[in-house]
Amino acid sequence: MAKYLLEVSYTSDGLKGVLKEGGTSRRSMVEKLASDMGGKIESFHFAFGKNDAYVIVEFPGDVDAAAVAMTVGAAGAATVRTVTLLTPEQVDEATQKTVEYRPPGQ
Repeated sequence: MAKYLLEVSYTSDGLKGVLKEGGTSRRSMVEKLASDMGGKIESFHFAFGKNDAYVIVEFPGDVDAAAVAMTVGAAGAATVRTVTLLTPEQVDEATQKTVEYRPPGQ
């Protein structure tokens, strides 16, 4: 399974929903959403600053992650920035690949 970091920013309506239903309710909903998509939540944290929540989640693949991000975004209560996470072993594998590349102007 692929692992993703979801950076969540709530709209004012989304924050009103969190105030009404609580943080654990949001976590439970996201756990169910991930499970329904064949995945699971590793961690869910609310935060101060640019983003309101950070979720590390596993999904079967990019298509599932994209479907979740689009569905959440379309609902209008939050925006989601999805970051694909790699293990150190995956980075090791990537370093063994040969890539033909020429920088611009060279």
